[in-house]
Amino acid sequence: MKLWNKCNIFKGLCICNRKEKCVVGKCITLSNKNILTIAMVCIFSTLVLASVWPEVVEVIEDGNEEMWVPTKEDIEYQDSMYNIIQNTQSDVDTIKVQVQQIIERLDDFDE
Repeated sequence: MKLWNKCNIFKGLCICNRKEKCVVGKCITLSNKNILTIAMVCIFSTLVLASVWPEVVEVIEDGNEEMWVPTKEDIEYQDSMYNIIQNTQSDVDTIKVQVQQIIERLDDFDE
């Protein structure tokens, strides 16, 4: 059962169960004038709510917290990690070159 029917008496859509009997007592048509009025009420109420709604203000403290200063041990740890990464990258590059050489030898062997 459709709730929205095309109304023959009024122009537009109406909320009717049947054309003769309406759910809300009378046909409520949605013409261009009604749609424009509903849109204006929605826009106006949104603007009113936006102007009254309290803003959330974040307070950022200016440098009251101490910055982290790395100690000598921290720097040594970071340097050792960097060296490990560099060594691993070098090993991976060496493996890539060796695998490429093996593939070339296999290709030459097949020919």
